[in-house]
Amino acid sequence: MASSSNAFFHTSDGITFIGNDAARGPWMADACHAGPVTGIIARAFELLVTDKQLLKLSVELLKPVPMDGFQVNTEITKAGRAVTTASADIVDLQGKLIATASSLHMVVQDLGEVPTAPFESHRFSDSVPGGFPIEKTSHGLPGFSSGIEVRYPPGHDNSPGPTSIWMKTLPLLEGEEPSAFQKLCPLADCGNGTSRNQNGFDIRFMNPDITIVMHRASSADWLLSSAESHWQPTGLGLAQANLFDELGPIGSVMQTLLLQK
Repeated sequence: MASSSNAFFHTSDGITFIGNDAARGPWMADACHAGPVTGIIARAFELLVTDKQLLKLSVELLKPVPMDGFQVNTEITKAGRAVTTASADIVDLQGKLIATASSLHMVVQDLGEVPTAPFESHRFSDSVPGGFPIEKTSHGLPGFSSGIEVRYPPGHDNSPGPTSIWMKTLPLLEGEEPSAFQKLCPLADCGNGTSRNQNGFDIRFMNPDITIVMHRASSADWLLSSAESHWQPTGLGLAQANLFDELGPIGSVMQTLLLQK
């Protein structure tokens, strides 16, 4: 049973993850928001591969992830000195497949200073508090927005269109500090919502997948997503976001979109 908490999920056995209120998505009362679920999947991969940095994570969402519990089963598909890959099956309490995932892990080196692309810096001190872009849910129950804090840089707010937004989220699990990759997963899956092209529930913009790349681990609690969505009359779309802390870029995220009226 879902409950209020200071984390997205709780677990009694370390294997089954049960959603608290903040894990609930906006569309269905009994289904999780994909962001915190993606964080739990990242956690499973990081427990599997401990000698390299999780660089890339791709998740295919085949069915809604139930609030009442799911499990993540992982295996290494290629173990190399510099690069390791892995796969995962996410199953419900009856053992039915509800999602699949793949990961890419790479060894971390110390090369000193290297040239990189220029970037626009973002100062958290310039931001102001604001409302979460999805102000209501279709079911009326507490959900994902109860688990995050939101601030906006100058010139941005929670109106539709391309948007930059600072977010700070709850931990994934009660009593456990999330890793840098786990911490960015919940906000990474918000790109389709923060950059929606229309308010309300006249058009749903669900993402059946998400791919996250984190090329620099950040210790910051507040992270910024700068996202835009491209919607097509065919009902297909794409949301893309670049992720930052105050020091600069840390990664990017891509979500394919299924639009429904």
